[in-house]
Amino acid sequence: MPKSAKYLLIGSLEAYSGKSAAILGIAHQLKARGLDLAYGKALGGGWGQTQMADSDGDIQFVAETIQLSDDRLQAPVLTLNSETVENRLNGSDTQDYRQALKERSQNQKGDLVILEGPGTLSEGKLFDLSLLQVADTIQASVMLVARFHSVLLLDVILSAKEQLGDRLIGVLINDVPREQVEAINNSFSPFLEKQGIAVFGVLPSSTLLRSVSVAELVHQLGAEVLCRGDRLDHMVESLTIGAMNVNSALKYFRARQNMAVVTGGDRTDLQLAALETSTQCLILTGHIPPTKDIISRAEDLEIPILSVDLDTLTTVEIIERAFGEVRLQEPIKFQCICQMIEQYFDSDRLLETLGLMPAGAL
Repeated sequence: MPKSAKYLLIGSLEAYSGKSAAILGIAHQLKARGLDLAYGKALGGGWGQTQMADSDGDIQFVAETIQLSDDRLQAPVLTLNSETVENRLNGSDTQDYRQALKERSQNQKGDLVILEGPGTLSEGKLFDLSLLQVADTIQASVMLVARFHSVLLLDVILSAKEQLGDRLIGVLINDVPREQVEAINNSFSPFLEKQGIAVFGVLPSSTLLRSVSVAELVHQLGAEVLCRGDRLDHMVESLTIGAMNVNSALKYFRARQNMAVVTGGDRTDLQLAALETSTQCLILTGHIPPTKDIISRAEDLEIPILSVDLDTLTTVEIIERAFGEVRLQEPIKFQCICQMIEQYFDSDRLLETLGLMPAGAL
């Protein structure tokens, strides 16, 4: 009788913690080290998944990126959305999802299954599929990906340890400002270790991973591309609103890198100033088309110009949200997260904690 796969359930304390990126990098590294790896989700959708609503597509992306066969993939037993919640509330859905998950997990092939957990510790509770309930059902070890906001993160991690108990084997602390990494390694991490919480890695902040492609902005904004539709692969790292006088704008623009500039279609002076600095795309509001000179200069500099049928405030809100919800499909981001996991994540310690040794490690 073949041995059943071990489960590592990777969860997070909040939506947009960088969990999906971390999983992709860790899975790539473990597979490269000879582990027979499988990947899946217990719960699809969720309130922190607006950009990843298609769970099957998300799983397929991971499968293609790290080259997993179909029998090494595990689809969610449920997609969490307003419709499935309503069905649960009105009594039309009485399914035992924990049993369904248990049956599915018993037949999974591989050495290790990396299962992506819900967006928070409690998400899925209505269906008995919270992080702890999933872990108990499939006898999984839990690792949390925690985005660093301040040292108050300690309270949240300690509270999670109280809830998860021995299921929690450790954490990966993500998005730490580079000037604080040393302090985290010298005091924050040792404190957690003394509480029995392993710190498998501390990942510094990355502007590239937080960036969004111009193509994604076109999609999010419903924008019309006025020129250089062939350069929608540009990556935008920051957002700037062009509403000041041109001298102030130039000073401001020169201090920024790889920006999207939102300005009125009538502000030719600001548009030209933006094109001469580190601008990845111009986003014009106000239903006023740019002049031929602006189009010509943007064509020469290979900078896309987008036109949106939205006011400036709405445009900015959508772009800001896109920075938090950005997908990982751009190859440059995959390369970046793999390099960061290689440099800052202790995969040897993770494998040792899980009781797994990859082929050729002896």
